[in-house]
Amino acid sequence: MACHSSLKKPAGLAREKISYRQAYEHAIDELNRLDLLIRRQLVLRKFRGESDQLSQFKGLVISDDEVSRILSCPVHSGDPEIDDRAGNEELQALARELDEQEQRVAARVATAAGHGSELPLCRIAAEFGLSPFEVGALVICLAPEVDSRYQRLYGYLHDDITRQLPTPGLILNLLSASPDEKLAGRKAFSADSPLFRHRLLSHVASPDDAGHSSLSRPLRIDGRIAAFLLGGEGLDERISGFAKLCRDDHNLDLITLVQAEQKRLHKYVWRHSRRKQGNGRGLVLYFHGPEGTGRSAMAKGICHDLGIPLLAVDIARMPSSESAFQEAVAAILREALLQSAGLCLDNFDLLLTDDADRRRLSCLVEALGNVSQPAFILGNSPLKVVGMFRGAHFLSVEFPTPDLGQRKDFWSREGAKGLRVAAGVDYGALAGRFRFTPGQIRHAVTAAADLAGWQHPESPQITEDDLYTACRRHSNPKLSELACKIVPKYGWDDLVLPPDRISQLEELCRHSKYRHVVYGEWGFDRKLSYGKGLSALFTGPPGTGKTMAAEVIANDLQLDLYKIDLSQVVSKYIGETEKNLDRIFTEATTGNAILFFDEADALFGKRSEVKDAHDRYANIETGYLLQKMEEYEGIAILATNLRGNMDEAFVRRIQFIVEFPFPQEQERLAIWQKIWPEDVPRGELLDLELIARRFEIAGGNIRNIAISAAFLAAGEGGGVAMTHLMQATRREYQKIGKIVGDGDFDRHDG
Repeated sequence: MACHSSLKKPAGLAREKISYRQAYEHAIDELNRLDLLIRRQLVLRKFRGESDQLSQFKGLVISDDEVSRILSCPVHSGDPEIDDRAGNEELQALARELDEQEQRVAARVATAAGHGSELPLCRIAAEFGLSPFEVGALVICLAPEVDSRYQRLYGYLHDDITRQLPTPGLILNLLSASPDEKLAGRKAFSADSPLFRHRLLSHVASPDDAGHSSLSRPLRIDGRIAAFLLGGEGLDERISGFAKLCRDDHNLDLITLVQAEQKRLHKYVWRHSRRKQGNGRGLVLYFHGPEGTGRSAMAKGICHDLGIPLLAVDIARMPSSESAFQEAVAAILREALLQSAGLCLDNFDLLLTDDADRRRLSCLVEALGNVSQPAFILGNSPLKVVGMFRGAHFLSVEFPTPDLGQRKDFWSREGAKGLRVAAGVDYGALAGRFRFTPGQIRHAVTAAADLAGWQHPESPQITEDDLYTACRRHSNPKLSELACKIVPKYGWDDLVLPPDRISQLEELCRHSKYRHVVYGEWGFDRKLSYGKGLSALFTGPPGTGKTMAAEVIANDLQLDLYKIDLSQVVSKYIGETEKNLDRIFTEATTGNAILFFDEADALFGKRSEVKDAHDRYANIETGYLLQKMEEYEGIAILATNLRGNMDEAFVRRIQFIVEFPFPQEQERLAIWQKIWPEDVPRGELLDLELIARRFEIAGGNIRNIAISAAFLAAGEGGGVAMTHLMQATRREYQKIGKIVGDGDFDRHDG
């Protein structure tokens, strides 16, 4: 065929320098050659004495003459009538015409190659390693997809008008000139041949398959291959739901790798591509790091330098069943070869989980060893399996989360685009509070622009509040599945605590607000490898304001607050507690959400004496939580009702310890005074001082009583009076099991 160097060089007529302008022209020329092959087959049939007298009964009637003719030709021998064809003018003319057509096609293919144009048929032949015979078989199977008249021609050549698709036997007859060539050609139809291994051709199932030999089974060209040969540029529709072809749409400014690392990576891939030249082992690069660190942008940039497109595939959207997954992998690999594209596989971590189907992973890993261009794998975590890609050169590259200084630069760069952000925004504070990647920063600025356009269309510039709101919305999308999100309602004025405790909480907030100065501008980030987050322990009786204080901090810092009940996280199954904690901290990392662990003594009790494996593992779980808190760069708060139950060895590793005392009379009065919204109608004789003096209860109980009294008053259609407060207080005492004398609840008018 015209795409192989084994052909003789074009001469005479073949010297014309007219190039193919499009793939369809090349396909038509190949079909013209097929027409000559079919005509030659018809002449040979005539030489054998095959008459057309029973053409109307072909496939239904076998005559005595036909049986005699078949038996006169021994198996694997030449036909004397056919071999002696030198004097046959018609065959000689066809031979000359075939030779001229092949030289004409070869010349035009060579001219196209000289112009830098690679024709689809030549591309398939080169990428899939097809022999000239296999290329011819592909063209024969393509013909019915171009012109339906070939179906009737194939039916005639089969002596059965119902068999309108080519078969191996028909292809062997058309392309082979001797029994030896036929025998050699049969290899092209084995299951491990390139035509079938790469699914270029497939057998067509029919009801009478059992009655057909392997040479009589009909063949069909794959629809994507047919479209490609005819100049189709779209992706295989079977992979379009989870793959796309990328050309020149990379954003190098989103990559967190330092410039020196980027240049070294480009040179490494370039050298490998030049050295490989279609032979040897492939190249697989594993890019791991958080989303938005520029992993895919790096892959696109490398392919841009190589002058090739990138086929991007999302593993999360691929079929889940093993058989469908294997079919999808084969289609992806074939498409990458057709497009001469690099291959990029995102969400690779999904194949590495404990419950993942390892056969899908093996299928994909094996396929990656056969790609001719670089293959890029994107994951969040480093690979733990050593030697997974033994069939290829393998390189693992980490894309780190940017540090404080880099995040500030990214924020400044995105904010300056189009003058969308109002002047005076503190990008350092944003960088300090949200551990975002460049991609997340870009999404947050875009979301803030949409928010600004909705909330204040008359002033489209983005405010600092818009940015904080957008950041919170883009943080921790999955954390709500693991913890309870609390929308902060309280401010500093709502807290009733001794001045020293208020001062401690304010110090904690200052640590968060100015971390970009201390760690970033002043350089402490370079001195500390971990422990840059904030850990706090809130201790005190129930209802003394521990949760309220966490809300005040979240409100002041404009961060999300998530409450985790440790009693629900701790599992009796070994290893499950650590998995639960790891998921929580991983999801909280990007937005530096405030994690509020309630009932901390469920895990942080005094270290038990190790008597059995369970005791030993309980201590491991406790140590694991402290380790994650030290690694976490946000705020983690532990709350416990009983400080005495905490192991002092662990308490010493916590940065802030705030004790919430039981409120005294003046503090209770302040809580009673602040608990009422302005719109609540209250009686003039409401004696809050009496209530605060008489009932020694915590702030949480005061809140419950106020709400219950309000409902009692609403039911009676009036304002809150002392009678309502007394009745609500009695119910609260009954609920908490506190015993008092009946005189304490004497009714009062108000």
